[in-house]
Amino acid sequence: MIVVVATDEEYKVAKERFKGKKIIKTGVGGINVIQALRKIPKWKRIINFGYCGSNNIPIGTEVRVGFCSHYHKTEYFDRAWAIGKKTDVIWCLTSDEFVEEYKDSDDIVFDMELAYICALGFKHIESIKIVSDNLSLKEYEENIG
Repeated sequence: MIVVVATDEEYKVAKERFKGKKIIKTGVGGINVIQALRKIPKWKRIINFGYCGSNNIPIGTEVRVGFCSHYHKTEYFDRAWAIGKKTDVIWCLTSDEFVEEYKDSDDIVFDMELAYICALGFKHIESIKIVSDNLSLKEYEENIG
């Protein structure tokens, strides 16, 4: 099992939570994920752990992601992946930039890495996210920084 995080803060939390497990810090965004994980065998179990934004899930809430897709601000839709357990129903939309507005009120979270992990072809992916902000860069910086 490999725990995948993006930032220093996520690494610190993961080190406490997943004691003794291998943790890879990729850096933020898709290119960093691809660089860090491209040579990892695809049969390895991956747990993506980190912070996310949401427009209606309270800050501090931990969610388990069941579905993931890449997010575009336009009407374009990418492939979606089912991950995790069948009881995990939260959608994670992965964006290439910080999302500060989203009109839908569903229980959706936003990150900048998970869809890239999925696109690399790993067979066993789980994702545990902690809501750090309600689509506000200022809230994110206040809660994480």
